[in-house]
Amino acid sequence: MPRSTVHRIVHRVTEEMVAICHKVIHLPKTPEELEAVTRGFAGLARHRVAPAACWKIDGCHVHIKAPSGRDGQCYRNRKVFPSIILQAVCDHQGRFIDTYVGWPGSVHDSRVLRYSPLYRQSVYPPPGHFILADGGYPCLQHPLPLITPYKRPVQGVGAQRFNRHHSKARSIVERSLMHIPANHRQSRAVLANHRQSSATTLQKKICVPPLSS
Repeated sequence: MPRSTVHRIVHRVTEEMVAICHKVIHLPKTPEELEAVTRGFAGLARHRVAPAACWKIDGCHVHIKAPSGRDGQCYRNRKVFPSIILQAVCDHQGRFIDTYVGWPGSVHDSRVLRYSPLYRQSVYPPPGHFILADGGYPCLQHPLPLITPYKRPVQGVGAQRFNRHHSKARSIVERSLMHIPANHRQSRAVLANHRQSSATTLQKKICVPPLSS
């Protein structure tokens, strides 16, 4: 099959999947859905404070073919390979409920967060709830409540215990992001041969799980 035909098929399928991704990737729509997520995080963290946690946010780098010229250097991350950044928010079962993708790999996670619709619109989480984040993000109260672990060196038994429970609760999104290259090796190979604009669209498709799952 000609390479141009494969290229058209990949993009046609990708566009179709992006068009329906809102049916799979979405924030909790009802109080019952939110309650299920908060109970799930409480079970993961094994701590009474965890019911206030309703999401976990993290980011990962997706390998792409860097643009030519000086702009290409902006896409090289700290591990020196060109990438775009996927910011993902997961529920307690590791399902993506919000994604934001496309920033160059050299940009810090905290800056990506500040420009994301999740941060700027500040619609979720509802009052009394917060999002778990790792140390690469700022600890915030407004406009988006983020709870991060205590920075090292951690002093005091209470802070150490908090970090342990925090780590247990946030591990689910880290596993979900690790599954992207494991479950979509062919898509990742396509991404490595596409430039930023095409790779961004393809990465949205990767975040959509099989509808039968």
